[in-house]
Amino acid sequence: MRLSPPVIGVGVAIACALACGAAIAAEPTLALPGLQIRLGSAGAAPTEVSSAIRILLGLTVLSLAPAILMSMTAFVRIVIVLSMLRHALGMPETPPNTVIISLSLFLTLFTMAPTMQEINTNAVQPYMQGSMATEEALAKAVLPLREFMVRQTREQDLALMVELAKAQQPRSMADISMVQLIPAFMLSELRTAFQVGFVVFLPFLLVDLVVSSALMSLGMMMVPPASISLPLKILLFVLIDGWNLVVRALLGTFS
Repeated sequence: MRLSPPVIGVGVAIACALACGAAIAAEPTLALPGLQIRLGSAGAAPTEVSSAIRILLGLTVLSLAPAILMSMTAFVRIVIVLSMLRHALGMPETPPNTVIISLSLFLTLFTMAPTMQEINTNAVQPYMQGSMATEEALAKAVLPLREFMVRQTREQDLALMVELAKAQQPRSMADISMVQLIPAFMLSELRTAFQVGFVVFLPFLLVDLVVSSALMSLGMMMVPPASISLPLKILLFVLIDGWNLVVRALLGTFS
């Protein structure tokens, strides 16, 4: 008996489907060049789940690294003071922004080294070894940062954030949430940075005043004072080893 082409086609399709189903049931893995898809059960070993959580946490920390650097470390104070020093010298573009930011970053790492070491010892290493749960590791990692921010935060700024949040007055530092502590810390950092920047501006302002008075007394009112004061300020800054003094005084404010 001769079968019609449609019947033959349906039979071939059914046979192919059965063959594919048998192949999938026998080996639940589809291998492609550079790609492997497993079609087995959804259950995974606890070690695989733990590794996935660690990777997820690592990616989350990397994505939040700029925000953490700007809001929870010494970076804000350092970069503002160095930028104000550049303007006090009369050179708004020298050193370049990349140099200022790079120097601020490494000075921040130097300043935050004890805090980072404490986080690594108390939270990161135990978590990587599997002896600490995720929630406990996060809680212990935040504690050193809280202690650093509390030491640098003024009571007035902290009271302002608590008042604006209309929250209950905290009895101790442990009762203050990070939502209130972080903006209070940033406000304190901005205030301290402007105070240090004002002190940095004073000697250069004195040089500008002396040069302007000298030019006016000589009748050279058409000569721009900046063209005379800028080399003098650079020479003075180099002779007194200004970078050393500024960095020493700046990092000393974090003690």
